[in-house]
Amino acid sequence: MADTTALYAFRFPDGSVSLYVDEHYAQDRGVDPSKLVRVEIPREMFIRGTIQDVREYVALQLEQQQQTGTA
Repeated sequence: MADTTALYAFRFPDGSVSLYVDEHYAQDRGVDPSKLVRVEIPREMFIRGTIQDVREYVALQLEQQQQTGTA
């Protein structure tokens, strides 16, 4: 079993984050798949964490990627 689970994230200009299970679901919701960022969520957080925990984790990961220029 993998140690992480991938989610796809879209960060809005106001800093809020929407999470998607895959690109197709995001596209069905009107999000351009090319604007999504794949974020690996630690398996334990994915299983036991709240959605708020996951959102905060993803937001932090996106912020760190933006600072290092890898997003």
